[in-house]
Formats: sequence, structure tokens, C-alpha cells
Amino acid sequence: MRIRPVGAHALLLDLTAPTDVPEAVLVEAWRAELWRRREQGELVAVEIVPAAGTVLLDGLPDPITTAERLTQWASVVPNAATVRHGEGERGDGTEVVVPVEFDGPDLPAVAEHWGVDVPAVLCRLTSTRFRVAFCGFAPGFPYLTGLPAELALPRLATPRPRVPAGSVALAGPYAGIYPGASPGGWLLVGRTDLVLFDVHADPPSRLGPGTSVRMAAA
Repeated sequence: MRIRPVGAHALLLDLTAPTDVPEAVLVEAWRAELWRRREQGELVAVEIVPAAGTVLLDGLPDPITTAERLTQWASVVPNAATVRHGEGERGDGTEVVVPVEFDGPDLPAVAEHWGVDVPAVLCRLTSTRFRVAFCGFAPGFPYLTGLPAELALPRLATPRPRVPAGSVALAGPYAGIYPGASPGGWLLVGRTDLVLFDVHADPPSRLGPGTSVRMAAA
């Protein structure tokens, strides 16, 4: 782990160094540990934002002292990450079941990439215990981990100018759900009516980092 200062009141935990544990698992272990310590009053931070290989802590009143504590906690978190990795994407805590109509136009392409038929793709997606690694791209867009690394998929060579809200999609090692209509280059496998982002809700994002997600055929 490398700790990088970001401005006057933020730190970035860079977890991209080579390790036996996948980056997504390390990020989730750090996110969970930092949220726990903030709840217990051991950490003061306005925002804890996981991403692909990093965790940002913003709104720190004393970044230097926080960096020292992070260094001490670094001896604990890798053990938790190793246990989590051994358990797979089993998850613990809130699970959200997402009803999906699996009628996406890219299902045949996904099946071809995976070397299976379309029913096998649906079986894989509905039997996988996904976890929200982080949100990005658009408000409320969840990046879901859980698929094996060897099933990573390429994005479209030319992005679609408009992907409908609720589209369930795959790209790289992730699954994702578009919270609103937008351009996008992910492979579309289905759609859901679940509302993912509502500015009037608390929290606004239905699927926040750390949430376990299971897809169910609608």
C-alpha cells in the first residue's frame, strides 16, 4: 500500500502493487475497515471513496496523523482481505436482489466470448454473488465484482450513443447497471426496473459500495 497526499485534506490509498490478493478484494477490505473505524470514532473523514485499486479519504482534519494510523492498520487489513478472498464473493451484510429481464442484444456475443450458449450465460449471472466494488461513470452506476477474471469481456469498438436506463451490462471483469440513459460501450445482457439513483432518497444510490447483489430472472 502507498499513501499519497491529495490537496490539503485528503489521502489516496494506492493498492495497485502486485499481491496474491486481487485489487478489488483489497479495496473492499480497506473500505470496510475504514467505514468501521469511522463509525467507532477512530477515523474522522467526510468521504471514503473506493475505486479500482484505490481508496480516497477526503475531509481529513489531520492528514499526517491519519497517514500514521493507516500505516498501523495496514498490518490488519491484508489478513481480512486474505480471508475474504478465500471465501470468494460470498458477501456479508445487505443483499439486494435485482430482477432482470435477460433480453439484451449482446447476449450472443457474451456467449461466444465465454464459449457457452446463452442459457449458460444466464445461469452464470444468476448464480454469481456480486458485490458493489465502487460507483462511478454516472451517479449511482455500480461496478459489480464476482465474475472470474478469465471471463473478462472487451467493450464495444464503438459505444452506443444511448443506452436505456436500467440496462444490465458487462465489460472487463465487471457487471454494471445503468442508472439513467447515457452513452455506453458495455455489452448489454438485460434490463431491470429497479431505481438505482434518487436524489431524494437517503442514501441516493440504491447499490452502494460493499452491497451484495444477486440477479434474478424477472
